[in-house]
Amino acid sequence: MEKLVVQLDFLEFLPTHTCDGDDSSPRIRLGNLASASLAIMAVNPFIPSCCSFSPWLAWNIPPMEIIPPGLPKEGVVESPVRAFQGRNDYGRIGYTGPCPPRGSTHRYTFKVWGLDTMLDLAPGANKADLVGAMRGHVLQYGETAALCTR
Repeated sequence: MEKLVVQLDFLEFLPTHTCDGDDSSPRIRLGNLASASLAIMAVNPFIPSCCSFSPWLAWNIPPMEIIPPGLPKEGVVESPVRAFQGRNDYGRIGYTGPCPPRGSTHRYTFKVWGLDTMLDLAPGANKADLVGAMRGHVLQYGETAALCTR
């Protein structure tokens, strides 16, 4: 599998991307692209009841070097980039930013897959649906992480 380079603009979340700010999705920079579409899953392994809590699912993103920040919290996003978003583990559509308990630090990992096709998966699908739809279509993979302290 070919490596996909994934970068955020920060190592520690800015308030604009957390529950203490605008709760808006961050800009994601990508390199070494060689795919027909992209899928993103944010994961917070620090939620006590779970090992892979996902606060953001997005797919059918055209291959681009920069996924812009602030995607609307809608199943089908038309601007600033076309994308489908799923129902995250909070039960919401779109990105839900970090909100660890005060006095703690959580690490969020942004996993990005480069796929050989756009997925036949309806907006609002859950994590298991996304993982199942990606089977047999993954060409590339990369991830990055950032910390959130409150």
